[in-house]
Amino acid sequence: MFLTRKHLSRRTVLRGIAATMALPFLDAMVPAATALSRTAAAPRPRMGFFYLPHGAVMSEWTPDGEGSAFELKRILQPLEPFRKQLTIVSGLGNKPAESSAVHAITPGTWLSCVPPARSHAPQGGVTADQLAARHISQDTALPSLEVATESHGGSAACDGTYGCSFGNTISFLTPTSPLPMEHNPRKLFQKLFGQGRTEEERAAIASDYLSVLDMVLAQANDLKRRVGASDRARLDAYLDSVREIERRVHMLEQRDLSAYELPELPVGEVSFDERLRLMFDMVALAYQTGQTRVVTMMMAAEVSNQAYTHIGIADAFHPLSHHNNNPVSLEKLVTLQRYHSEVFASFLEKLAAMPDGEGSVLDNAIFLYGSNMSNSDKHDHFPLPSLIAGGGAGKLKGNQHLRYPDHTPLANLVLTLLQRGGVPVESFGDATGTFAEV
Repeated sequence: MFLTRKHLSRRTVLRGIAATMALPFLDAMVPAATALSRTAAAPRPRMGFFYLPHGAVMSEWTPDGEGSAFELKRILQPLEPFRKQLTIVSGLGNKPAESSAVHAITPGTWLSCVPPARSHAPQGGVTADQLAARHISQDTALPSLEVATESHGGSAACDGTYGCSFGNTISFLTPTSPLPMEHNPRKLFQKLFGQGRTEEERAAIASDYLSVLDMVLAQANDLKRRVGASDRARLDAYLDSVREIERRVHMLEQRDLSAYELPELPVGEVSFDERLRLMFDMVALAYQTGQTRVVTMMMAAEVSNQAYTHIGIADAFHPLSHHNNNPVSLEKLVTLQRYHSEVFASFLEKLAAMPDGEGSVLDNAIFLYGSNMSNSDKHDHFPLPSLIAGGGAGKLKGNQHLRYPDHTPLANLVLTLLQRGGVPVESFGDATGTFAEV
């Protein structure tokens, strides 16, 4: 037996008269007869949490069969091409989301599974995406990315008891720090790839930005020597934030995007359909280019008044969600929710075509797609529509419908996904265990 694959160190460099250049990762860097999963090139998971407001028409979401003997119902049918990497989980509820505030706390408790304090000042739990970002995405320019399609929902996303903190985001950095969701495509592009029309312009702007950061750091360090202990502590916290910005700018400077086709940003207003698809395209590119490994996305705002005229629905989303079991309204709602699945399927198709190690980005993805509400007309939080997509770098089984006892905590599923993603957590929210079957 002959082993023809030779091993080059990742540190191998090309040396010239006055230049040293690091090589990109090459197949030759993998030691001969060594599985890729046992090398430094082992695939890193991409985690994503994709939120659907206003629940789902569960009769058109939940399969009748269990195990692998199931057929996708109408809402999820567009995802059929990815069946082998899908797991539908039924029987879940999220008791911490239950309150009279309904929409005002539903989004912000989906990924924390912690009941918020009755206060206008946010006090809840750290969300799963931020736990993942701390452990699997700290070496990226953006440890996490928070994306939306609308700036905010209707007035019911706020509440006289809980305020607005939990109604307009699904991501909390700390129990008291809700993260804003970026809904503007241009701002998201600049966050991911920098300002400027060309790579040269973006590099020049980043260089100027670093010069300003250097000046700020120098002045702040000088000031530290002349203030008291409490002010020094405040300055240290401020400097930590500045250094984090500096780290991200440095990483943006060092990236090479020449091999990737960046999306063309539209001029002026765009339709909701264009905006939703463009946001997904940028999320896909963020995963592919390694800008981040953790994403949260609200596919529409809680209490959304968005009309879906591009699929023949003139009704605003939130009023339509209060269907009162009217067959015409229910049919429209199923069509709308199926459309969301179609856009998500298009996103998965792009990831499946992106090479990543020995597989694709989708092969190494761990995605949760679903809602923190069930029957939108009744504002139920059971049974929750919950779907897992992706191969999880070989740690997700797929091609199954799992039905657990009624009111099994949603936190059990979230904890399971975190552990599959390599996040070292033993407990989460009100979880009572994990799902070995996933």
